[in-house]
Amino acid sequence: MSDVHCPARLIVARHGEAEYETSEMNATGGSLTTLGRGQARGLGERLLPQRVAGVVCSELSRAVQTAEIAAAVLGLPVRVREHLQEFPAGDYLGRPYDHGFFDAMVRSWVSGDLEAGVPGGETGRQTADRVLAVLDDVADQFRGETVLVVSHGGVLLALWGAVEPGSPDAPASDGVANGAAYVFERDADGWRAGGPV
Repeated sequence: MSDVHCPARLIVARHGEAEYETSEMNATGGSLTTLGRGQARGLGERLLPQRVAGVVCSELSRAVQTAEIAAAVLGLPVRVREHLQEFPAGDYLGRPYDHGFFDAMVRSWVSGDLEAGVPGGETGRQTADRVLAVLDDVADQFRGETVLVVSHGGVLLALWGAVEPGSPDAPASDGVANGAAYVFERDADGWRAGGPV
């Protein structure tokens, strides 16, 4: 991590509500619903007073669409970055979402136990490390500024577990609301998490 004298303030948001081509877990896909587009607009409107200097997003379509709508409200371009995507489905690829397994997994992540993971996919630690590497780069590019980063629910839960495990400000482990956004700041002492925006 490079020395950062001026803290970077990253507002990490989950994409808006999306509909999918199939009910089975996949690695791509998801297009915003009408509600999801409204959530994306609302995200941009909530952030107008925040003096956002940049918008960055995951390459998955639901995140790109959310970022584009929010960025239009903010009058900013969107930068698509690799490695901000949701944790991979691993052995669950092509299978229905297993609420029991995944709910228990992300509940352990939020508490700080990042060793749990998806068979054939990533652990919480791997997800957090992958995303934090990108966020470190974004923080270096936007020292002393605020940036919107549009990503995914599982990513947010892994980040909370890595940065502020067990925090009462963290989203509920049974799901991050679509369009929800949380502050993460980085300075010379490292990362810290703030509350919702």
